[in-house]
Amino acid sequence: MSPIGRRGLLVGAAAVGAAGVAAAVGIPRLAAPDDLAVALVYRGPAASPGCPEAVAHLLESAPTPLRAVYVGPDEDADVDADSLAGAVVYAQPGGGDLAPAWRHTHGYAPVLRDWVGAGGTYLGFCLGAYLAGDDPGYGLLPGARVRQYIGTDDATVHDTGETVVAVTWRDQPRHMYFQDGTVFRARGDDWGAVGATVLARYPNDTVAAVVAPYGTGRVGLVGPHPEADASWYAPNLTNPDGIRFDLGHDLVETTLTR
Repeated sequence: MSPIGRRGLLVGAAAVGAAGVAAAVGIPRLAAPDDLAVALVYRGPAASPGCPEAVAHLLESAPTPLRAVYVGPDEDADVDADSLAGAVVYAQPGGGDLAPAWRHTHGYAPVLRDWVGAGGTYLGFCLGAYLAGDDPGYGLLPGARVRQYIGTDDATVHDTGETVVAVTWRDQPRHMYFQDGTVFRARGDDWGAVGATVLARYPNDTVAAVVAPYGTGRVGLVGPHPEADASWYAPNLTNPDGIRFDLGHDLVETTLTR
């Protein structure tokens, strides 16, 4: 679900023109202009080292840049109603296994459901996408289920090691860094009934990235890692498309604007 931790800190982006709100609740501030909207990025025991920083970099470099600030049990602010009140996005990055991650994050579920339902935006990357489900999880994708891609029929990946997976993103063939990522299933594959937009599918036609409504808010989820930078790739692992962030930016922009 995540890279082997190996990166130094990347400064991110994002602040609501609500810099005063962020300061009032003690959100740790990163080096981005105060007039940008805030995106909270979870950093803590449910995330692998380097994953929060990669997500922060993706958010700050998006066409509509955000100002990322870290929240978590060991940060200046945790994930709660006060910190979320100063943000437009909450991002849950990649990490380890779902069961221990849920033990660390289950207390966030009620406040995240309330916040997204009232108009907030949730972005989930790999483990963050697993946590958006309900078995266990935050319950942010009603009408659909979140499962392991490697357990689907005709999957092109069969173990939990680091690899590159082929996807079709908006009808274009692409490749993405992948480690035991999610697949999303709607009953009868009827995503219209869920009100969702499918961004990407794996070669077996299962869904790799989706944007869906939750209340008056939005949820953007992806199984592979569009935020992966060059340091995630082992010497024998390459991406045929090169290191690009356009797919992650599409996820962010679509979730914010759909």
